[in-house]
Amino acid sequence: MTAEQVPYYPFPSPAALEPPQEWAELRDGCPIAPIRLASGDQALLLTRYDDVKQVLSDPRFTRQLDAPGAARVTANESGGVFGSGGSSSMSGEEHRAWRQLVGKAFTAKRVMAMQPRIEAMAVELVERMAAEGAPADLVGAVGFPLPVRAICDLLGVPGSDREKFAYWSDTMLSMTRFGQEEIDAAQAEFDGYLVALVAAKRAEPGDDLISELLAMVAGLDGRLTEQLMLGTAKGLLVAGHETTANMIGKMVAMLLADRTRWEALLADRTLVRPAVEEALRFDANPGFGMPRYLSEEVEVAGERLPGGTTVICSMASANRDERQFEGAGELRLDRSPNPHVAFGAGPHSCIGQALARTELQTVLKVLLDRLPALELAVPAGELWRREGLIVGGLERVPVRW
Repeated sequence: MTAEQVPYYPFPSPAALEPPQEWAELRDGCPIAPIRLASGDQALLLTRYDDVKQVLSDPRFTRQLDAPGAARVTANESGGVFGSGGSSSMSGEEHRAWRQLVGKAFTAKRVMAMQPRIEAMAVELVERMAAEGAPADLVGAVGFPLPVRAICDLLGVPGSDREKFAYWSDTMLSMTRFGQEEIDAAQAEFDGYLVALVAAKRAEPGDDLISELLAMVAGLDGRLTEQLMLGTAKGLLVAGHETTANMIGKMVAMLLADRTRWEALLADRTLVRPAVEEALRFDANPGFGMPRYLSEEVEVAGERLPGGTTVICSMASANRDERQFEGAGELRLDRSPNPHVAFGAGPHSCIGQALARTELQTVLKVLLDRLPALELAVPAGELWRREGLIVGGLERVPVRW
């Protein structure tokens, strides 16, 4: 394959809820495929379940994409979610220490304790949407406000500052949507805000994640504490806001695209939990995937990949691998077991996944309870993807009831 023939990635899709045809072709014929990124740099794309899981589970391979020779994901020099700074560019040892620390504070118990508040937020948003009348945009009315409220609640951010968080998050996830100057300005603003928030929590601790982390790292020097807090807050903002916000819209669209799925959930609420897992697995529009920088030579699928290679793990393609999932191209509400890799795998798997699952299950239950007649207000084929960001999503999900 000549340099001119290397395809640009991400691949375009035939429709908002359908996967690019390249995934199946590459899984069958070329599971390690050369691709060109938005930056113009080349990388290798992994599309099979076993290969993706192997690379994601190997602690030697990090998201250290500022290493010399690593492919740049975006055309921007810095400031993105895969750029330098935050938890993504920590060394293996630093990252393990960070995970351990945040894991101690960000427990399943804490998330379970948040569930009633998340439910109250979901009820308020769904009722407001219902009161304003149909048709409504589910993404704008519920999908985006709910995770922002939940993550601000978790971090102890005042409600009046939620709107800023949404904008800062978008700039961190830009592939082509924002220019470097705008990203730099937004990130400087975000960092300044977080430094002030951390100082306020240090002076007057509350019942929130930042206060708890500050208590845990009281013995560490101030600069490290600040870096740790910035990395944590940024990581949770992206993992806990943008991805879940987009997933709410996609999940509901998937379930309403064939309304027999919605009817099945109305008839049997025990399907809510497995339906959420299946929507995560079946998601054809998750965005970019997970980049990894190979610090040393590794064998994948019988091929030797040299150190210094950048690989992109397509979790969404892996989740549709027939070698792992029977009837992978079908959405089965009761699929079990369902060992999908939507949240990654291994040492870098999504630390916010318990919160994401709680939000998705809660919002689905609230919609089923409050708006059982919910349906798409446009054909599924007319839904539009969000473009230019590292995460996938739908611009709008018009609904009526």
